[in-house]
Amino acid sequence: MTQTALILGASGRFGRAAAEGFEQAGWQVKRFCRGRDSLAQAVAGVDVIVNGWNPAYPDWAAQVPQLHRQVIKAAETSGATVIVPGNVYVFGAKTPAPWSESSPHAAVNPLGRIRIEMEEAYRASDAQVIVLRAGDFLDTEASGNWFDAMITAKLDKGKFIYPGRADIPHAWAYLPDLAGAAVGLANRRAALPQFLDVPFAGYTLTGEEMLAAVNAHLRRPARLKQMSWLPLQLARPFWPMGRCLLEMRYLWDTPHSLNGDLLQQLLPAFQVTPLEQALPHCLPEALRAPQSGEMRKAAMA
Repeated sequence: MTQTALILGASGRFGRAAAEGFEQAGWQVKRFCRGRDSLAQAVAGVDVIVNGWNPAYPDWAAQVPQLHRQVIKAAETSGATVIVPGNVYVFGAKTPAPWSESSPHAAVNPLGRIRIEMEEAYRASDAQVIVLRAGDFLDTEASGNWFDAMITAKLDKGKFIYPGRADIPHAWAYLPDLAGAAVGLANRRAALPQFLDVPFAGYTLTGEEMLAAVNAHLRRPARLKQMSWLPLQLARPFWPMGRCLLEMRYLWDTPHSLNGDLLQQLLPAFQVTPLEQALPHCLPEALRAPQSGEMRKAAMA
């Protein structure tokens, strides 16, 4: 019997990847359109709700609680399982790494507190909820994330622009892999508890290691350049997004990684795509070095 997944935010980063992942796994996928569809009607007959809704940072305080209350109500009414892409904001700068499902949610900054309260609402609900928690995204298309909008935006000029300390580890998630983990957990949902917090380890790399990995695929190697936060500081008084980006700056100066042991226990056969195979899909094709026949076959496998 075909299973059905309702994707909220299917045009966004995680939502798009999840829609593709569930379709490739043989699920029927319904892409929700907020301007057209009714959530109460859309959840009828749905097995899983993938909640990829993610307003812009300045709108979180006003929109996040309301949006997720709607999803909780829909899930409780329909009996569908909710999969929520979690992030690392809940931990704060002082939580010892690696961050796991048992690490305290100790963030004190506003965006971190919003995410903590959101997850607590899911935990207190009567719906089955899976929080799949990951670091920064590596996307297969330019989608305005840190990697494509800042770090690799000037590779054509030979610059790899890093926002923080390049000598400390940082957590990354290749979106097709994250979507694959979501599908795997959805398939196992009947055996899972009502609320489950699952960290996705992905890749843990320093800025210097990421630069070396990127350079291995470029026609012309780039050099490390530190991003200047001064423009954001100057814009902070009148640009809400700038204030929010500055609020989250600590993640680029805080060594962190995610513990993937729980996911490995739940999905023993799951494996992330090797970084050397994933990265070419995240870089502009015009800048990539020609692949050898062996590397091309590996990337297509």
